[in-house]
Amino acid sequence: MKPAPFDYLRAEAEEEAVSALAEAGDDARLLAGGQTLMPMLNMRLVEPAVLIDISRLPGRAAIADDGTAIEVGAAVTQASLEAWPALAGRAPLLARALPLIGHAQTRSRGTVCGSLAFADPAAELPLCLATLGGEVVLRSRAGTRTLAATAFQTGMLSTACREDEMVAAARFPAAEPGAGYAFAEFARRHGDFAIVAVAVIARENGLRIGVGGVAERPVVAEWPLLEGDALDDALDALAWSLDADDDPHVSAHYRRALVQGLGRRTVLAALEART
Repeated sequence: MKPAPFDYLRAEAEEEAVSALAEAGDDARLLAGGQTLMPMLNMRLVEPAVLIDISRLPGRAAIADDGTAIEVGAAVTQASLEAWPALAGRAPLLARALPLIGHAQTRSRGTVCGSLAFADPAAELPLCLATLGGEVVLRSRAGTRTLAATAFQTGMLSTACREDEMVAAARFPAAEPGAGYAFAEFARRHGDFAIVAVAVIARENGLRIGVGGVAERPVVAEWPLLEGDALDDALDALAWSLDADDDPHVSAHYRRALVQGLGRRTVLAALEART
């Protein structure tokens, strides 16, 4: 298949990009890395009138650390973030999740914000953003607004981003002193979307656990420090609350078992990682 005809605009400035979005509305699509959009174009699942390329926007290919959060611009690739020297110390959950995203070739083109914008419930980065309690910065010709992860991703492949807005940046809270971080997933093969993924932050007085790949968007729970049967009971209750369905890959029963088994392993890894 080949895409339907479209006009192409390489935006040289953010103002140019948001102005083009405002004028074209739902007839436009943004192109950053293209790892999800290009297959959709080729299969004619989307047929935009204009494609706005934001991959070279000045200032949006930068990673900034303001001491409390890591801000990742719209043009930052997953590989660039993975190679950021301060990643392991400042964003350890991302350091554990990024190598599991696709393959080196796709991470070299796919962008962090692009993954968030497509909001696949089985994708690693939306789960990290939700578990960390991060934010997404949206920009339109009318101005800028910031949404918490819970408000941004509204369902499967859907977000609160309006048709005249672009995801300009994502903000991931920096590592908390003394906290332990762990991330694990189960997929049919390395590089596939996760059947179940689990992210955990273990603090001195509690646990924060996020699960992806089961519900229509990442689900995050806050627990006290649990161990033994109490941890197993909490994981069992969480697994049942997600309303897993049978699909061509695995049964609902198997997904619940993954939440329980993978969840326990990831919680224990996060507890061990505390300093």
